[in-house]
Amino acid sequence: MLDNPRASRVKAVAQLSQKGARSETGLFLLEGPQAVAEALAYRPELVVELYATPTALERYTDIGDTAVLAGVDVEFATESVIEAMADTVTPQGFIAVVHQFPTALKHALSVGREHASPRLVVILEEVRDPGNLGTIIRVADSAGADAVILTGRSVDLYNPKVVRSTTGSLFHIPVVMDVELDAALAAVRGAGLQVLAADMHGTPVPTVRASGGLDAPTAWLFGNEARGLSPEHVALADASVAVPIYGDAESMNLATAASVCIYESAFAQRA
Repeated sequence: MLDNPRASRVKAVAQLSQKGARSETGLFLLEGPQAVAEALAYRPELVVELYATPTALERYTDIGDTAVLAGVDVEFATESVIEAMADTVTPQGFIAVVHQFPTALKHALSVGREHASPRLVVILEEVRDPGNLGTIIRVADSAGADAVILTGRSVDLYNPKVVRSTTGSLFHIPVVMDVELDAALAAVRGAGLQVLAADMHGTPVPTVRASGGLDAPTAWLFGNEARGLSPEHVALADASVAVPIYGDAESMNLATAASVCIYESAFAQRA
């Protein structure tokens, strides 16, 4: 059992909470039973190391069983070691070290999730908040979207807060990183998708849906939390769409507005 929180192995795992260490090693950190279970179920070949407390493994016996079937060794560690490795205060007894798995833009758009070609894609331009990015990836996965594309200076996909916020959806849906917006727009149009920009000055989303404007394969374009999309970026889209605010709120959280737009498309395409 690994029981020294100051051991070099423990420090090496803990350093993966820093972008520099992730870039250097090509690895990232998974924390908690949900994320570990999803990695083992969907991408076990990516799991390099798996640590668990005896208590946690006894509680989540399915994780141990899945690890055995996947040929992934589980190393026991004390609570203090798990806490030293983790980025969060409550890792719930599980830590995994996993290979990063970047997806090429061409590959992400080569086939749809439920059809021969993609029908719903999310493009995020300079989204900087880890919680927003993780939540949007989770929503895109839930809505059956085919891919998420990160452009500009968006937050690192493998930031621990992003990974936690996806609650395992990171392993379900292709996510493309470090793409220029022009290249992303050209690629989705080449795949037959229209581009709709989320913008407060656009046509209200209920109006667009009622007119049939969400029935077609669509790539939604969302901007930075503070600034939104620039007028130049909005002009690159085929149309701009707004989530109306009926109450007195000054604005809407990006992840919430994105959830509305993504699901409106999912509803329209399945109607």
